[in-house]
Amino acid sequence: MEFTVRQIAALLNGDVSGDDRLKVSQLAKIEEAFAGSISFLSNLKYEPFIYNTQASAVIVDRSFTPREPVSTTLIQVDNAYLAFTRLLEEYHRQVSFARVGIEQPSFIHESSQMGERGYLGAFAYVGKHCRIGQNVKIYPHTYIGDNVTIGDDTIIHPGVRLVDNTVVGHHCIIHPNAVIGSDGFGFAPQADGTYKTIPQLGNVVIEDYVSIGSNTTIDCATMGSTIIRQGAKLDNLIQIGHNVEIGRNTVIAAQTGISGSTRIGDNCVIAGQVGFAGHLTIANGTKVGAQSGIGKSVVEEGISLNGSTAFLLRDNMRSQAIFRRLPELERRVSDLEKKQN
Repeated sequence: MEFTVRQIAALLNGDVSGDDRLKVSQLAKIEEAFAGSISFLSNLKYEPFIYNTQASAVIVDRSFTPREPVSTTLIQVDNAYLAFTRLLEEYHRQVSFARVGIEQPSFIHESSQMGERGYLGAFAYVGKHCRIGQNVKIYPHTYIGDNVTIGDDTIIHPGVRLVDNTVVGHHCIIHPNAVIGSDGFGFAPQADGTYKTIPQLGNVVIEDYVSIGSNTTIDCATMGSTIIRQGAKLDNLIQIGHNVEIGRNTVIAAQTGISGSTRIGDNCVIAGQVGFAGHLTIANGTKVGAQSGIGKSVVEEGISLNGSTAFLLRDNMRSQAIFRRLPELERRVSDLEKKQN
């Protein structure tokens, strides 16, 4: 796709200093840019590059004053970083939603409905009684089970599996090979030491504006729904157990595992490789550092947590009791030192 500098400036509410008829078709970093590309400058550490960049245009803050002659065309905006982000979003939208139509071979059951401007890639499968909204893009080798609902303007990338009864909202992105709605980990221990499978009869509900990373797995509920609330962002390789609820605008980094029936609040930030025990409630705004282990509920909102150590249980419990008293013990030692001196 190709745009003029004038069109880009209009999109960003910017002013042009230079030739607004130039055409650009690529986005690039300022130090790697080439003719026909557009870049941006927000961190002045990269200012030296603007004087010799090959970019056809560079987005800059209105407050930016060059110290040397600049040969590239400048688009002056209130905030260059935010403006370039807006441009990335628009470019992504244009690219992601460009495909339209049904490729062959693919299959969509006669009882299912697909909205206008949709795309169904080759080797994709859509089961019975599915409702697929407007402008939905379903890429090749995707499996859509029976009774699945997908909202408008959602993108389902290659290899995704949406198991029966899954509900996906509007403006969602599900990245390659994510599995949504597979059985929860439910097994009842028997007297003879074996385990009996507990049927998982619920589903997964994904609300609007959710992003789910590659190879992330979200289990269906035993009964009811596993729920990912509006605006949540999940990284790659995350495991969400059955009947879990992820709050609005919560972000979770890769390799985190959340056990069944745990509820994570709104606006939480979970770093990578965090483990949550089951049946917990995590308060809104909680921040958890990487590789932490969360074994009990968090009641106070907005706090930060970090750390996890596994060793012999009885020693661990004693150590934790002492650890909680460390500030008091430090104070007592300090008082004793003062008395001794």
